[in-house]
Amino acid sequence: MSIVTRFAPSPNGMLHLGHAYAAIVAHDLAQARGGRFLLRIEDIDGARSQPELPDAFRADLAWLGLKWEEVPAQSTRLADYAEAAVRLESEGLLYRCVCTRTEIVAAARVAGLEGPIYPGTCKGRAVDLALPHVLRLDVAEALRYTGPLVWVDEMAGEQAARPELLGDVVLVRKDEPASYHLAATLDDAADGVTLVTRGRDLFTASHVHRLLQALLGLALPVWHHHPLLLDEQGRKLAKRRGSPAVADLRLAGGDGLLLAQQLRLRRFPAGISLERA
Repeated sequence: MSIVTRFAPSPNGMLHLGHAYAAIVAHDLAQARGGRFLLRIEDIDGARSQPELPDAFRADLAWLGLKWEEVPAQSTRLADYAEAAVRLESEGLLYRCVCTRTEIVAAARVAGLEGPIYPGTCKGRAVDLALPHVLRLDVAEALRYTGPLVWVDEMAGEQAARPELLGDVVLVRKDEPASYHLAATLDDAADGVTLVTRGRDLFTASHVHRLLQALLGLALPVWHHHPLLLDEQGRKLAKRRGSPAVADLRLAGGDGLLLAQQLRLRRFPAGISLERA
């Protein structure tokens, strides 16, 4: 069976070289195995989504010599996200949370949890529905529902699913129709993605996505978590840090095919390196 991969950028900033590398990895894996490479625009990031950017993304990918099939953007799938959330809530697997980010960080620190992992403050208590709230997945209850789960990463092998590593994640946000976890999981299933390619920084998220697939009866893909491109300080390239945009190189008259080939050979511009295993 041929594979299906995808590149799914959010139009909240220009693509940088890290995005270019991720797109090339997904594209080349599909090409090498006689499969399909999809482009999906993840455009439900509220006011941060810039409607003019998808055209720039397409121009960047074409400049790099990539060929793709485009599938419907996330903004066309809001009913699917709502339906999934209603189903999970009706099964007692979601609960409402009114905690602010500051409260969550403080409570997690008191509980001795690393990072802003939600300590379950609102679980099992009545909340004022007049207040802005999110819907969180009760991970412990969900695992009692599914039992033990496994998933496979092409780079790291078989994994026992441990969604508790991220705590009770948000599935429906205050200001958006769905979180990344819910939307991306549903989208990949709807698009028939069989090989989910993304950076190692999202490895832990895949534990949660495996749980959602089991809860919602979705097809099980294989994952491929690739290393990230890093800046001079050893940080992953990021829009918020102003990492150099692919469009700037394209509009300056650069050679996109040459750049793509250099990225494939892991020859990176000065100041950029590849994350070590």
